[in-house]
Amino acid sequence: MQRTRSKALGRASLFVILVVSALFAATTQLHFSTVDRDIVEARLKSYKGDDSQREATLKGFFQEAGCTEDKLIEQPVKGLKQPNIICELPGTTDSVIVVGAHFDHVDRGDGVVDNWSGASMLPSLYQALKNEPRHYTFRFISFAGEEKGLIGSKFYVNSLTPEQMKKIQAMVCMDTLALGPTEVWVSHSDPDLVRELARIALSLKLPLTRMDVEKVGESDEESFRQHKVPTVTLHSLTQETLSVLHGPKDNYGAVHFDDYYQSYRLVSAYLAFLDQEGTALPAAH
Repeated sequence: MQRTRSKALGRASLFVILVVSALFAATTQLHFSTVDRDIVEARLKSYKGDDSQREATLKGFFQEAGCTEDKLIEQPVKGLKQPNIICELPGTTDSVIVVGAHFDHVDRGDGVVDNWSGASMLPSLYQALKNEPRHYTFRFISFAGEEKGLIGSKFYVNSLTPEQMKKIQAMVCMDTLALGPTEVWVSHSDPDLVRELARIALSLKLPLTRMDVEKVGESDEESFRQHKVPTVTLHSLTQETLSVLHGPKDNYGAVHFDDYYQSYRLVSAYLAFLDQEGTALPAAH
């Protein structure tokens, strides 16, 4: 997450998201297959090395997950040594859901939480969805240069034609997970996407709370919001864990793996739900 100067969170306290809409009907079924805990944990622990090494590690994870050949693209980014990594899971339509997380990190600390936690989860999310036919085309993107000003995600959206941009129906951003239960940046997210995320969390009995972080920083969702793409941003920051960001405390010792794996389960189910013939997505931008 790209830090701003302020050290205060947008909201000082946590509160549970209340959902007015009904839970799923008994007939609702989500089709996805989560990856075993040991695989998700091994990927999270493979954080060592500079950003170039991380890019290579992540590319290997995507290949291991089955995203290969023309479905796995390294997009060179002007001004950066590292490319964006794009793994595409084709659907029956060319409408797109982007799932994004940056892989670069600052020099202080190991950058496990910010943001290897998001980047290393992407191949496991691909695996969760790949075995069932999909309505939407999913694009799992690990962005370079987020800490330098969202360079990778800005480059990606600027490389698209207006017609290609209109095909993107939603962007799910993951940044700074694993410090605790899943948080959602409500004030910076599309309300329909937040509501459906909350429904999934309640249905699966997984924790989800609100924590707005306007005064902490921004992440790659901002590049999409500027093009009026509906976004939702997931993280795990609280006032108590804020000091982990961009410092020596950002190491594997800060990780709460049980919470992290619950975040993985939640996002896997959420993506499967969004894929249900588009009924859960906001109106096209």
